[in-house]
Amino acid sequence: MTVAEQFAAFAVQTNYDDLSDPVRTQIKTLVLDTLGCAIGSMAAEPIAMIREHTEEFGGAPLCTLIGGGKTTPEQAAFLNTSLIRYLDFNDGYMGKRATCHPSDNLGALLAAGEYADADGKTLMTSLALAYEIQCRLCDVAGFENNGFDQFTAGAYAVASGASRILGMDAKKTAHAIAISGVRQNPLFVTRVGQISNWKGFAYGGGAHTVLHSTFLAKRGVTGPLSLFEGQSGVFDSVTGEFELDWTDTKLEKMRQVSVKRYTAGLHSQPAVEGALDLRAKHNIDPAQIERIDVGLYERAFFIMGSGKAGARKHIRDKETADHSLPYVVSAALLDGQLMPEQYKVERILRDDVQALFRKVHTFSSDDLTARYPAEAATTVKITLTDGTSFETEKSAYEGHFTCPMQWDTIVEKFTLLATPYTSDGLRAEIIDAVSNLESVSVRDLANLLAQVDMPAA
Repeated sequence: MTVAEQFAAFAVQTNYDDLSDPVRTQIKTLVLDTLGCAIGSMAAEPIAMIREHTEEFGGAPLCTLIGGGKTTPEQAAFLNTSLIRYLDFNDGYMGKRATCHPSDNLGALLAAGEYADADGKTLMTSLALAYEIQCRLCDVAGFENNGFDQFTAGAYAVASGASRILGMDAKKTAHAIAISGVRQNPLFVTRVGQISNWKGFAYGGGAHTVLHSTFLAKRGVTGPLSLFEGQSGVFDSVTGEFELDWTDTKLEKMRQVSVKRYTAGLHSQPAVEGALDLRAKHNIDPAQIERIDVGLYERAFFIMGSGKAGARKHIRDKETADHSLPYVVSAALLDGQLMPEQYKVERILRDDVQALFRKVHTFSSDDLTARYPAEAATTVKITLTDGTSFETEKSAYEGHFTCPMQWDTIVEKFTLLATPYTSDGLRAEIIDAVSNLESVSVRDLANLLAQVDMPAA
């Protein structure tokens, strides 16, 4: 079999009965966290642009939009995935060769599942499959180092998961994977330097294309099955050669996914927690800070520190701020928290944070790098104007897969994000539906999400 056919064979053999109890629990935890992030994005100005675009161009009203309205599966996948991703508060996987946010897959699978009238067990199975594919690829495929972005792996996750929830056989699934992969090799420039709105929409855009490709394959359209190993294929042009162990049929990667405690890039989480720990323990007055030194593992330094992808001297917008470790640490120290409010433009431009983030210095440590990805080891040292200094080291943070958030904490996060857009009763219904996900249909869940309040124009 070609590699694309191997992907497909793996996808079609997945079964709900094979999911372990811890994985079933993790699915529900991550789904509720993801929906909270999506609902919490409702009022974002760039999201309003996507919604306006969707409403104008419309399409067959087959699938539900979070906040109400119906459109085509592809358009629903785009908007709902963009809602999930926009705050940069959803889960993440720290792979050996790349980082990903596999909860991004839920938007497309909700659309495909609603179209297919799938039950909750099928959604859970398809979502676990999508997580598995994407996370495994982030461990072995070197696309990031070659300048390709997160959806390079996401294309195969969405295609596999959507094909599974649509009930496609191995042959059509292989073609869905082939068409999707040949159309989706996005560039890493999306999250380098001054960052645009597209950072929050890139996965949604990819999900739109892949769902379109999957429906074409479902009708019988064929794709290049030698996509990976063929001349000028993925191995030659994008990732280099890699191997996946298809004999390992367990879907356990979800248990290595981390949930964010703070609204910021995944690799900054331990630094933010460490800075806040020092602030509380030593009653630090941010006005008295002379310098902040943050030691990072290489991937964090590259993406959010002073590495090639992370150098950000001018921070003027939300997208750049949440991927700047100097900004997120400074905003947390000043405000005692790091939530969506810290990304309002008026907060970002205020003199106190603009001055403090310039006092943050990051460096890459070989010792910290050697401990990654098993740990997210980070050091934080705060020096005051009188010469006093305080420091701490974090090997993880609350939400890291080695220190997982419990259900009650996820409910608190969901409640915080969803409260402005939901009634007490609707929140309770959504929480109950997710906690009993194996017993509800995708359409049942979609109907609840349609009742989320749209912000006033």
